[in-house]
Amino acid sequence: MYKKENLLFIILGGFFITNALIAEFIAVKIFSLEETLGFAPVNFTLFGETGLAFNLTVGVLLWPVVFIMTDVINEYYGKKGVRLLSFMAVGLISYAYLMVLLAMKVKPAGFWLELNADITPDIDTAFGRIFGQGLWIIIGSLCAFLIGQLADVTVFHALRRFTGSSRIWLRATGSTLVSQLIDSFVVLFVAFYIGPPPERKWTLIMVLSIGTMSYLYKFFMAVILTPLIYFFHMVIDRYLGKERATRLMEIAAGNIPDEE
Repeated sequence: MYKKENLLFIILGGFFITNALIAEFIAVKIFSLEETLGFAPVNFTLFGETGLAFNLTVGVLLWPVVFIMTDVINEYYGKKGVRLLSFMAVGLISYAYLMVLLAMKVKPAGFWLELNADITPDIDTAFGRIFGQGLWIIIGSLCAFLIGQLADVTVFHALRRFTGSSRIWLRATGSTLVSQLIDSFVVLFVAFYIGPPPERKWTLIMVLSIGTMSYLYKFFMAVILTPLIYFFHMVIDRYLGKERATRLMEIAAGNIPDEE
């Protein structure tokens, strides 16, 4: 039988990696936040870039959950736990992209194309368009995720030394706001400013403007989802028992040695 602490890590880690993986693959769709909520699109001007609205990748719906899970894992399993899961997530996402690339390369069966003849130009092309994100977008996304995660764990434990075991909201929300700030700009900078050929590069102003719009959404979500941190703490404390949960947090914070 698994110890409760080990089983909890497997559950949290599985949920963390699954959300990260799904977020990467659904990110190909861009949606209008305002129209989804029933409002007319806003019209921002930032850094001289006009006509900006909250047109976001669908992946942003899941990334706040990923960063909340990061903070929960941080609290109970420390830097080692978060770093292990972050590198595992990058490795598994990379593996998944390779398998999708293989799926795109195989020749489609003729009857499959005929059964889906109503899709223009054909379902195999649609499959490739949906799953075949550009190489630099993939690289940018993975770089942003990994750098953001490492920043999150660093800021979280710096705040943990300041707050002690109290003010969970401060270290959780503070570390998330910093990591998502990095995430919002790194992905755009790598995918659209560094990587593409000159004729397809975004201007630095575009990167800053669109990154700012994305971060404003993530900032808002990080704040309103803060109560979830306390909910997870309550559930985990009940599952492990208060004494065992407290000991696990103290080990994660480096205040007592792990003797097991």
